[in-house]
Amino acid sequence: MEQWKEYKISEIIEEIAMGPFGSNIKVDNFIDSGIPVLNGSNLQGIKLNEDSFNYVSEEKADTLGRANAFRGDVVITHRGTLGQIVYIPLDSKYERYVISQSQFRLKLNKDIIRPDFFVYFFHTRLGQHRLLVNASQVGVPALARPTSTFKEVFIPVPPMEMQNKVMGVLHSIDSKIELNRRINDNLEQQAQALFKAWFVEFEPFGGTMPSNWEICEAQKYFNINIGKTPPRNEMRWFSQKSTDCKWASISDLGKCGLFINDTSEYLTKDAVETFNIIVVPKGTILLSFKLTLGRVSITTCPLTTNEAIARFLINHDYEREYLYLLLKQFDYTSLGNTSSIATAVNSKIIRSMPIMMPTVDVLQRFHHIVSPIFTRMRFLSDEIMQLTDTRNTVLPQLMSGGLKINNLNC
Repeated sequence: MEQWKEYKISEIIEEIAMGPFGSNIKVDNFIDSGIPVLNGSNLQGIKLNEDSFNYVSEEKADTLGRANAFRGDVVITHRGTLGQIVYIPLDSKYERYVISQSQFRLKLNKDIIRPDFFVYFFHTRLGQHRLLVNASQVGVPALARPTSTFKEVFIPVPPMEMQNKVMGVLHSIDSKIELNRRINDNLEQQAQALFKAWFVEFEPFGGTMPSNWEICEAQKYFNINIGKTPPRNEMRWFSQKSTDCKWASISDLGKCGLFINDTSEYLTKDAVETFNIIVVPKGTILLSFKLTLGRVSITTCPLTTNEAIARFLINHDYEREYLYLLLKQFDYTSLGNTSSIATAVNSKIIRSMPIMMPTVDVLQRFHHIVSPIFTRMRFLSDEIMQLTDTRNTVLPQLMSGGLKINNLNC
């Protein structure tokens, strides 16, 4: 790699610090607004995800010292969901953040390396290997002596001019992905607004639920089954081959959005046959009901899931949009004690959950109105998948110098 240099991370950082002890941030420290506290959901992707936060007061954040992170910093998970690494962009919503006890942060020498270039490298297969080489999988997954071992990791670094060009290519792809996601979010909000007008406020029906509609258990109208997990300690049942059976987890539902077309893990054909695992068809609606309650997605291909996900098989296409929007807006706290709702809900409760079923003609009319919105969202979701595949293909080559910028049409 001409002009590229392998740096030890200790040579290119100005500061590195662990998150606070767990006892330093308690639940009663959280307030409605203030300094955001990061958790694992904020570390999904390349740059900081700012969809939701808990907050502490400025005074509390001040007491946490080096656990405060700022724009341009890199944040890494060292305990729990290993492999997570993001940078805080210069246009972030907040000027500072507090990292959690499961994270550490670092400040780079920006004369040598860009924070975004640094993070993109650790999202390649080589980068993930170097990041996780000291990981322990006994008990809760964790990096051994995280800040000490991480400083010994090497990273290939090109001249700044080359970094700028590489980031120009990757950011152009990510900008298009982000634009599609924003459009999809807006389209889904439109669909949710239509659902609320029709089936919450009953605007087309004089403001009240028609008497010939029904409140019934979900299982009366939909075939609902639950996923399954083969023995986790027997790795022969699991696969990383995309040609094997897609096997969705709650994490996959959190990443995919409205439509799910791929999964992070797969099951072998032998696993599906040995454990009588039901593979559901495309168009099935998935609902997470354990630990993380209420994530909903529509399958775009045959797949299966783990036991934390219920699968709603519809009988008619005109039911699909209605059921998806119903499950998205459903009040899951009504299913049990709110203090233990994440663990109290089981498959029996899901099958018997009360739902409102309009008449067929109303469902067909609603389908006629909202299906073009869902079709557009599906198109944009497919484009996101294609762009993501393109980025993932060129990323390791760009980050190693194996692909020249001039070879790309950009």
